[in-house]
Amino acid sequence: MKNVINTIAIAGLLAVSGSAIAGDAAAGKAKAAACMACHGVNGEGNAAMLAPKLAGQLENYLVSSIKAFKAGTRSNPMMSPMAAPLTDADIANLAAYYSSIK
Repeated sequence: MKNVINTIAIAGLLAVSGSAIAGDAAAGKAKAAACMACHGVNGEGNAAMLAPKLAGQLENYLVSSIKAFKAGTRSNPMMSPMAAPLTDADIANLAAYYSSIK
């Protein structure tokens, strides 16, 4: 019985923590103005600028990519300085927005 209660408690914590870090697509759309110059108005990408498509990408992939640019583990002369000032909430919101575009 104790194991069942512990399992339920852990599942509940995971559910709450997952929703607490989920991004807000509307806030991401508002923050995306700077992204649009390179990645396109609808996140369609820009081959001439070597800016990849963001629309429809997996949210977790976008979060990890932006965080890697911010941390310096992934480097790009255009993207690294753009990612540097972003907060974790900004990153989650941008990822939620771009992943929601179909």
